[in-house]
Amino acid sequence: MIIETLLLLFAKGALLGLIVTAPPGPIATLCINRSLHRGFRSGAAIGIGAALGDACYALVAAAGLAMVSHTVDDYSLPIAAAGGALLIFLGIRDLVTPPAGAVEVGARDLFGKIASTFLLAISNPGALLSFGGLFAGLGLVDGNTVTEVAAIVIGVFFGAMAWWTALSAAVNLARDRISSDLTLLIRRISGGLIIAFGTVVLGFAARLLLA
Repeated sequence: MIIETLLLLFAKGALLGLIVTAPPGPIATLCINRSLHRGFRSGAAIGIGAALGDACYALVAAAGLAMVSHTVDDYSLPIAAAGGALLIFLGIRDLVTPPAGAVEVGARDLFGKIASTFLLAISNPGALLSFGGLFAGLGLVDGNTVTEVAAIVIGVFFGAMAWWTALSAAVNLARDRISSDLTLLIRRISGGLIIAFGTVVLGFAARLLLA
């Protein structure tokens, strides 16, 4: 009975991970960009960082949203400002850096992508509220033991990674069929979108500052 319960919670967590990951956004744009220009491993590294961020929010929501809501409110301004600034930096770098040819992506570079994407994933305080609402809808917020919380969080991570892996693999398979001119155009468009996302986040931080 315990095993069945944990498997059900894992499945619900995986479904939640897919739900929160699938909608397009700045991290999806980054994943497509890196998969297109650096290959599957680079795109998957973006996905790992994002999935770890989602798992952290899942942990908070499963352990008790009310316990940390005030702390999140207190730090929402610097978190949003840091996330917006990082997005704008990444977008500008994509616009000004000439596209490189085939490059071997080292472990250090992959770790840097994971770390920076993790910071982006947790820089949106509103995501915690979204997780709280989804957790309530799936009946995951009441009376969870440590083992049950672990099953949910692991499920969220694997559900999110399933999406990021599929997205990275699809883009990587398609990149050999795309001309260099179109690849450069996609890079420029994605860089502009990333800057736009960062500007929106900084606008949110400015509203918090003026409130």
